[in-house]
Amino acid sequence: MAIWRRECSAEELNVQMRNTLAETLDIRIEEVGDDFIAGSMVVDKRTHQPYGILHGGASVALAETLGSVAASMCCAPGFGCVGLDINANHIRAVTTGRVYGKATAAHVGRTTQVWEITLENEEGKKVCVSRLTMAVIPRP
Repeated sequence: MAIWRRECSAEELNVQMRNTLAETLDIRIEEVGDDFIAGSMVVDKRTHQPYGILHGGASVALAETLGSVAASMCCAPGFGCVGLDINANHIRAVTTGRVYGKATAAHVGRTTQVWEITLENEEGKKVCVSRLTMAVIPRP
């Protein structure tokens, strides 16, 4: 059974991300499951730090994008979500290709949500683990 209050396809979500940081970093929603959102991000000069590896901030941008998209789909009509806190543990360096992330809910409540996001490289090895806390607020 799906956890979403608002159904969207990966294609619809990718259209919504046009002209945003997600588009700049080539972040794509790849799949919407019953209880997860999966996506990917390019690893190239746009997302490198000066040593030629994936920038931790870029990993956090992917994690927050996936968690935020998922959180918004869990909101009741008339409500939206904003980020309260995010943390990340960077586990493995990546130099090229794409990284793949999956956001799953740890808690979906009336006023807060907590999302766990895991990023992996193209070989399926863990790159980063992140936790995102969202505040549920009325939409203006």
